[in-house]
Amino acid sequence: MRTKLLMAAALLATASHAHAANPLRDAIAKDMPSLIEIYRDLHANPELSFEEVKTAAKLAAEAKRLGFQVTEGVGKTGVVAVMKNGAGPTVMIRADMDGLPVIEQTGLPYASKVRGVSKSGTETGIMHACGHDTHMTAWVSTARQLVANKDKWSGTLVMILQPAEEIGAGAKAMLDDGLYTRFPKPDYAIAFHDAAQFPAGTIGYQSGWALANVDSVDIKVKGVGGHGAYPHTTKDPIVLASRIVTALQTLVSREVDPQDAAVVTVGSFHAGAKHNIISDEATLLLTVRSYSDETRKLLLDGIRRIAKGEAIAAGVPEDRMPVVSVNEAEFTPATFNTSPLTERVASLFKKQFGEQRVIETKPVMGGEDFSRFYLADKANVQSMIFWVGGVPQAEMDAAAKSGKPLPSLHSPYWAPDAEKVIATASEALTLAAMDLMKK
Repeated sequence: MRTKLLMAAALLATASHAHAANPLRDAIAKDMPSLIEIYRDLHANPELSFEEVKTAAKLAAEAKRLGFQVTEGVGKTGVVAVMKNGAGPTVMIRADMDGLPVIEQTGLPYASKVRGVSKSGTETGIMHACGHDTHMTAWVSTARQLVANKDKWSGTLVMILQPAEEIGAGAKAMLDDGLYTRFPKPDYAIAFHDAAQFPAGTIGYQSGWALANVDSVDIKVKGVGGHGAYPHTTKDPIVLASRIVTALQTLVSREVDPQDAAVVTVGSFHAGAKHNIISDEATLLLTVRSYSDETRKLLLDGIRRIAKGEAIAAGVPEDRMPVVSVNEAEFTPATFNTSPLTERVASLFKKQFGEQRVIETKPVMGGEDFSRFYLADKANVQSMIFWVGGVPQAEMDAAAKSGKPLPSLHSPYWAPDAEKVIATASEALTLAAMDLMKK
């Protein structure tokens, strides 16, 4: 993988030059000043999940101007733009809109200074630290190019702006609000995500599992509190919770098939308020990642079993057993790229961009609720999400020399090479849609 990425970085400029005689690419390049203006406005004015009111309004207005039939407020703040252009398949292109509760530290002249209140009730800065601003701008560019090339395709184009991807709830909200009943149901669903591990302008794809199931699990560990000087009179929930944390590590190392991927991470451990008091409760917050339904069930069942088993071993009374809660409202199912569509589009990308810019990647343990658009009708919908590298070449080169890690997605320092991400993604999305609906 590393060798492929270095080759891609080294040959990127050559590849761009080799494919320069390209009307679509030229048209996007000509439109880039307008697109960068949109991008910088979106970047400077992010909105949190299900609060994307101004963002949605701006982009809905652009879709209306282009001649789409636009419906706002789908799934709270989502937008659906439909354009029928004769007989043919229905292609859905999705971009997500929400920012993150992150205080931006990129130093960009158009950096976000917006503040808001996170879901936890904490006042915070807000930033497009996951690159959704590049997604939305590429969505606009794709819409413009597909309208400009209506004579080359036939079918129905459905372009959606999805809220609340960051909390795993936006796709479900749109589907629950009639996305597949009020509007044309797609034969093909396509999206992209910017990537913090690839050189800017590189495309990554994966057939099959692409991103993981994401479960948030709370464990309330109950004990019997008392004086820290007399621990024998208590059932210490901190000791018990510590045993649970340790035992949970065996789920992946000893119960999951070594060739299957899984993660169980305890991200938070809260208990007690004073040095000399043994509390009567501790709380563990976990993120649990998997791909298949079977592995997900094994992990969640195992968490419940271990929590109860360790409590029994510690002599905790039956009425003080740990309570394990799986937050189903924010569960994000694993994302599956259907093979026929993925292989077709990947082959198309390789011809368009050159094989050195299109890399077959490995699945990742991050999550994406884009998965729900396929899962809602697996028999009839083909689906693909791909990556577009965003790391500026100078930063990639510097990191290779120094060994210093690059900022990841969700980092307050994440500042992709927006022009290359937008140009590459919009060219790729436009090309894919035109091929799937070609006359």
